[in-house]
Amino acid sequence: MHSGWLSNEGLIRIGVTLVLVMFFAFLEFRFPRKVRVVSRAQRWIGNGAIQAVNALLVGAFLPWLAPFTIALAVSQTDSGLLNALTLPAPMEFLLCILILDLAIYWQHRFMHRINCLWRLHRMHHADVDVDVTTALRFHPLEIILSMVFKSVLVWLLGIPVAAILVFAVLLNGMAIFNHANLLVPVKVDRLLRYLFVTPDMHRVHHSVKQYEQNSNYGFSLSCWDRWFGSYRAQPEDGHGEMVLGLNETKGQQTGSVVWMLKQPFV
Repeated sequence: MHSGWLSNEGLIRIGVTLVLVMFFAFLEFRFPRKVRVVSRAQRWIGNGAIQAVNALLVGAFLPWLAPFTIALAVSQTDSGLLNALTLPAPMEFLLCILILDLAIYWQHRFMHRINCLWRLHRMHHADVDVDVTTALRFHPLEIILSMVFKSVLVWLLGIPVAAILVFAVLLNGMAIFNHANLLVPVKVDRLLRYLFVTPDMHRVHHSVKQYEQNSNYGFSLSCWDRWFGSYRAQPEDGHGEMVLGLNETKGQQTGSVVWMLKQPFV
């Protein structure tokens, strides 16, 4: 059964991601939250190109490093902490999803706090608008580091294959949702963010103001920011007037894929 999952895992993730990108792109086209600084075409070409580079890198050259591949290997040896605990399957599955989401929160936070990691991550923040394609805009070296981090966690804990696949789909889906330039009614947003990271909550994190960037690190669950003191409810200037991107890259060709790839070395 696992071999079938392995052969289709990439197609499942890519298929769900494409559907969600198109769905939320349609919604943000109909119900935009902020006026765009540059045209969609100008940004989407670059953001799409960097995603294609990442997909080629991982799919063609580094499939052996993927957390799903590691989970498959671990499942055949019954190694890892969770296998030693022998928890009921539903409890183990839920625990894995929570652990992985918490790990991504701290990974993201360290990306902002450690200078060499920030040099990789700042390309994501240099986007002058934030929409569904920003969720796909990460430097290849950051993607590789993230894969290594998650794969080590999978190996140490013995996270099962099913949990890795579901978490990957959830993480991609939530990232697309909370990066969307989508007008969510205030009352709906208030209810959703008791549990989930909403577009208004995550948009604060993309402010040019550093103290706002250093908040709201969560991708899926909002509780981590509340519990670890990094939650900020609203931007100081309001969502309509807040400026997105980085002051240090203002005026540069931040939508160019060549510019994105060069960023860590500039």
